[in-house]
Amino acid sequence: MTTQPKHIALPVRVEPKVSFANERTFLSWLHFTVILGSLAIGLLNFGNKVGLISAAMFSFVVMAVMIYALYTYLCRATSIKYGSRDPYDDRLGPTLICIALIIAIVVNFVLRFMES
Repeated sequence: MTTQPKHIALPVRVEPKVSFANERTFLSWLHFTVILGSLAIGLLNFGNKVGLISAAMFSFVVMAVMIYALYTYLCRATSIKYGSRDPYDDRLGPTLICIALIIAIVVNFVLRFMES
């Protein structure tokens, strides 16, 4: 009869700087959304029909980035709180955000050139 080795659960110590880095990243994403939202408001106030369409597209991207930032922050904060060893990086989110921004910019330029 063989005995199974005992596993001792040791608490994972997480440095406080990890939580602060998570908060800084969240605030950085929100800073980006404020700048992009200002662009959308400028297009909305000082544009014509094309500006209205572009403002709507940029506003959609801004809302998506805000939701993404909050979701990422909460997932990372939960992982930090419970000492999970999961990686904290995300490769899909920023890529999709860049693609959405490129689409919004291209549509803006196409509509501007078709208008004139």
